[in-house]
Amino acid sequence: MKERDLGTSIGLLVLRVGVGGFLVTHGWGKVQMIANGQFAQLGDPIGLGPELSLVLVAAAEFLCASLVIVGLATRFAAAPVVFAMSVAAFVAHADDPWTMERAAELFFSGASKSWASREPALLFLIPFLALMFTGAGRFSIDALLRSRKAARATES
Repeated sequence: MKERDLGTSIGLLVLRVGVGGFLVTHGWGKVQMIANGQFAQLGDPIGLGPELSLVLVAAAEFLCASLVIVGLATRFAAAPVVFAMSVAAFVAHADDPWTMERAAELFFSGASKSWASREPALLFLIPFLALMFTGAGRFSIDALLRSRKAARATES
């Protein structure tokens, strides 16, 4: 493996585990909301109903992020996360400021009842979008499955 390829694969591993690990914690909270029947807390940003909305967001944030962490079906697993974070940033938080800093300023000045912003959703959307294009890299289950498939093909 070339040095550049090694560095790229290590970088993708760090990206997958880092951003995926943070998103899994958000997803686990949504899984707990489902377990506790708290469907109305998430809302219904695109008209699917609060129950289905929560289940789909929990699946994207917990299940798909977990798949990205281990590098299994990475490009496909990243897509629901990108969709969910796009809905969060541009629909659910459409009226909120772009940055957490501005949201905090508005909240502490009394101009807003919340310090919600688009920034957290965008900070997840961007790396998962990148992973949709790059894939998982060499240190992943995807790569392991590809190498096994290639080995079987050469044996035949």
